[in-house]
This record gives sequence, C-alpha cells and structure tokens, in this order.
Amino acid sequence: MSYRSTPVAGVQGQRYREDIGRCYEDFEVGDIYEHRPGRTISEADNTWFTLLTMNTHPQHFDAVHASGTEFGQLLVNSCLTLSIVAGMSVSDVSQKAIANLGWSNITLPAPVFVGDTIYAESEVLSKRLSRSRPGQGIVSVRTTGLKSDGTVFMTYERSILVPTRAHDAMA
Repeated sequence: MSYRSTPVAGVQGQRYREDIGRCYEDFEVGDIYEHRPGRTISEADNTWFTLLTMNTHPQHFDAVHASGTEFGQLLVNSCLTLSIVAGMSVSDVSQKAIANLGWSNITLPAPVFVGDTIYAESEVLSKRLSRSRPGQGIVSVRTTGLKSDGTVFMTYERSILVPTRAHDAMA
C-alpha cells in the first residue's frame, strides 16, 4: 500500500493530509499486502514483554535454563511476535477499522529467537457489506509472519469491520 495524501477541506494552496489505511472498497479478494518495515527482536523486547504479561516460563528470560532446552537459546514469547505481526499489519489492514471482530486459526510452525528479524504479509480472503451496519463492511485476511530467511513462524486469520468510503470518519 502506498500512503496517500488528500487535499484538506477548506484549505487553499498546496496543503495535504496523510491518509493511511483502507476503506471497504479498497480491499480486493486475493490481494496480498507486504507489511514493512520489518522488526529485529531484541532480548530486552522479549524480557520486558514476558515480565509485563506475567509469563513466568524461564524459556523466555533465563538464558541458562534456555540453553538446556531443545532450542538451546532464549525463545521469543509467541504473544510478543503475535503483537508485533498484528501491529505491522495495521497501516495496510486495520488503520481505518471500526472493530476487530475475531481472530482464528493461529498457528506457530517455527520458533522465533532473539536477534531474528521478522516480516509479515496479509492476504484478503473475503469481504462483504454488513447486513446490520449500513456504511460498513466485513473484511477477512490471513496474516503470515516470516523470518528474514523466509521461514513461516506464524499464521492467523482476522476479521475486521471497516467503513465504506462514504462513511470514513478519518477522511
């Protein structure tokens, strides 16, 4: 997605307002959005998030313990990677969303380690106008988290409620 600029209502001259995100009409089934920039996960990210969320599993913050596991190193908290991947998708998928309607089919096929750089992409699976909320539509996407080497470490599906262009409160 490219960032768009739109003229600001009532302003003369060369003045524009950044417009990020998509309305219902901007989504097409089959489109894939590559979310950038990527994010390199630090040990501090992992430790702070793990302790903030009260996850006491030593695999995430005790390097000596982690060295004795099958992974041999600290494992990045999967809730952290889920949060980062979801955040990466916001400007393409849900910047204009009215609500998240649901998350499903979350899979974690590969581990993420401190120092890994992750990226994400989302494919539009379906869209339909809301039957109960005029001026709004439901869009479903499948988001995939990828390491810099192309390894898929996460997938999930998400449905969001978005406005049509005529009802975009952010315009």
